[in-house]
Amino acid sequence: MEFWAMVAHESDSGIVLTRQLVDEEYLGPGDVTIKVHYSSANFKDALAITPRAGVVRNYPIIPGIDIVGEVVSADNGDLSPGDLVVAHGYDIGVAHNGGYAQYARVPVDWVVALHGLSPRHAAVIGTAGFTAALSVQALLDRGLVPEDGPILVTGATGGVGSVSVDILSSLGFEVVASTGKTDADDFLTTLGASEVIGRLPEDPDERPRPLTKSRWAGAVDSVGGRSLAYILSATGYGGGVAVSGLTGGSELSTTVMPFILRNVALLGIDSAFVPIEQRRELWTRLSKDLRPQHLSKLEQHAPITEAENVLRAIQKGAHSGRTVFGVAGEF
Repeated sequence: MEFWAMVAHESDSGIVLTRQLVDEEYLGPGDVTIKVHYSSANFKDALAITPRAGVVRNYPIIPGIDIVGEVVSADNGDLSPGDLVVAHGYDIGVAHNGGYAQYARVPVDWVVALHGLSPRHAAVIGTAGFTAALSVQALLDRGLVPEDGPILVTGATGGVGSVSVDILSSLGFEVVASTGKTDADDFLTTLGASEVIGRLPEDPDERPRPLTKSRWAGAVDSVGGRSLAYILSATGYGGGVAVSGLTGGSELSTTVMPFILRNVALLGIDSAFVPIEQRRELWTRLSKDLRPQHLSKLEQHAPITEAENVLRAIQKGAHSGRTVFGVAGEF
């Protein structure tokens, strides 16, 4: 069996993504073989072709942390040939060959059957949208309701941010979208943002305060660093901040004041190793009450052969929304 794949190779000059005809060895271990219809572009995929990013363990590898397609064969579980499925997280695209190929093979316990979502819509949501849903669910579990006040979303034009804006606004929350892109107002208000602001803190030279005036009831943050420290200081009593990213840095310089004086919760969000039953339950909700309402506005489409160009744009911070890669018939 031979099939086409986009393979990341490491060399002294960097990492390149090459269209390559590969054999069945590239499928690797697993119970379920999937004909890939779509994959997508995520920040983690961009890191997979970034030298010394520490995401990929060994090269060469087929990136693509999102796999959406149909089952070709399944040795275990309740799946049958022709079933439409999504698989993401775990080691996919970083230590196990991923979705940037015509075929993929994964363990059955990494696979979610699609119910109520088309493969293309599932690809628009992808890992980024799943992470957004986890973040929103964490705020709901914290007890936040629209009447509590606005919810801040940072990195709002990115994958996690844009889907978070969409889901939160659909649930009736007032959403304040924070972004460094000066031309993003129309895009974010279309998704449901009530207000669009710049990066936080507004004054980058401002001396951080342990607490400042309450500005929002909670937040979905994919930036981290100084931005997160400021967000915590400006979150209202009983609020929560769901954190899933570190594009602004991994260090957090703050005090215990927001936690012990305002009862603010710092909610860590990981999407890679969510247990499969919880993963399947959340995907069901993504087709129902947590379904983004503006998937067509979020989506950009590109053939899989354009993957490197899109991922380089993500590296430069020049990408918005969700790019879906057509795989079937687009090699």
